[in-house]
Amino acid sequence: MNVWLRVFLPFAAGYYFSYFLRNVNAVIAPELTRELGVSAADLGLLTSAYLLAFGAVQLPLGLALDRYGPRRVEALLLLIAAAGCALFAAGTSLTQLAVARALIGLGVSACLMASFKSFSQWFGLERQASLNAAIMAAGGLGALTASTPLSWAIPQFGWRAVFVALAVAGVAAAAGIFSSPDKPGSAHSEPLRRQLNGLAEILASRAFWRYAPQSTLIIGGFLALQGLWAVPWLMSFSGLERSAAAHHLLLMGSGMLVGFLGIAFGVAPLGRRGLTPLRMLQVGMGLGLLATLLIVLGIGPSEPLWLVLGLVFSVGNLAYALLQSHYAGALAGRVNTALNLMVFIGAFCIQWGFGATVDALQAAGHAPRAAYQLTFGGLLALQVMSWLWFLRRA
Repeated sequence: MNVWLRVFLPFAAGYYFSYFLRNVNAVIAPELTRELGVSAADLGLLTSAYLLAFGAVQLPLGLALDRYGPRRVEALLLLIAAAGCALFAAGTSLTQLAVARALIGLGVSACLMASFKSFSQWFGLERQASLNAAIMAAGGLGALTASTPLSWAIPQFGWRAVFVALAVAGVAAAAGIFSSPDKPGSAHSEPLRRQLNGLAEILASRAFWRYAPQSTLIIGGFLALQGLWAVPWLMSFSGLERSAAAHHLLLMGSGMLVGFLGIAFGVAPLGRRGLTPLRMLQVGMGLGLLATLLIVLGIGPSEPLWLVLGLVFSVGNLAYALLQSHYAGALAGRVNTALNLMVFIGAFCIQWGFGATVDALQAAGHAPRAAYQLTFGGLLALQVMSWLWFLRRA
């Protein structure tokens, strides 16, 4: 087996596992609400425990990836994710499930960033945008599996049995990554002070703050919708049954997969024809905001619009390779995790704040449909401002 497959396949399996776990609560939300009797805000906070733990470790994770290498770091963390899955399967209270979700978030926190770091070591910069998209396609497969197939499996086996199976899968993924090859010199003994100075340089740079607001609000908002609020929105605003709402998640995941594969194989040919990755990011985000506006207003068929959102999300992840190109290769782990931290700060705040706003609007007398529409509309307004900031800085 060549180096490409020996490096790519284990990390792809890890990211598939990570993305499935990120989205699983969107489908099991009705069971959790019925079993635990929690409000929309409580459910959002429970699901956001994953994102909070995930985001909290991003900066130290970048230091660890640059210091110890992606293979060791991700294999260890995936064992923690497996333990979180086992605890979630056995949980009987909101607190226990929240702790389990936090362990899962910590455990999968390196899955994407370790992949990016590994690719930066093994492959030249010209291939990294396509490789990054290919690993995201593996995540798209995870999103697909965590939609209609999972919706079918829950009544058959129960959500607790699903998490037992996920615990076993986490151990297997950790073993696969630990057995992947190390790039000679992948671990660096750079003094901690120098590592921290490099991180501070990234966070103080204009390039970072050009990309950060858009990634925080648009990509973070997409993750919040896909990970929790898409199904409740479709059931409350569009009046769909859960199976039909889960089908929309399947379409969104299909759009992601098609988009990631398109970028993986098409970014270089398109670049030679003048459509650069930067231009793709600018236009793609604008099209995504237009699709979101139509969804909020209830204009047009919903299925194609949610498919477009998945396609656009794949374009948004070009930001990682574009931002990384502004810095030295030795900073790759810290650059990617710093941007990823902003994405997951956005996802956490939006996921929790969306539910809290819906609850507050309903308490003020708004009907559920109107409460969801006003909340989604407010999020869209913030996203448009972040996109205009990105265009202005360009």
